[in-house]
Amino acid sequence: KKSEVSGVMAEADIKPKSIHDAKKWSADVENLYRFQQSGYRDEVEYKQVKQVDTVERWPETGFVKKLQRRDNTFNYYDKQRECEDKEVHKVKVYVY
Repeated sequence: KKSEVSGVMAEADIKPKSIHDAKKWSADVENLYRFQQSGYRDEVEYKQVKQVDTVERWPETGFVKKLQRRDNTFNYYDKQRECEDKEVHKVKVYVY
């Protein structure tokens, strides 16, 4: 299942309505973890800031593969899960 954010992208500067901490790991939480490690809220903010339409993902897992940070360096991620259980509660889930 693709994340719900891609259809919302056309409007500029979308702000989340609410936020909560992730309770258990999922593929969506994994990707949020990767965006937040790179300095973004989520895919919506990343696409706004970097002015890109797509994010590079691993075809096998759908996890984010590579993100450009705000300082223009890159974060590269494995195709396996990287967000450990002890990190899950630190992930912020934004609701639009």
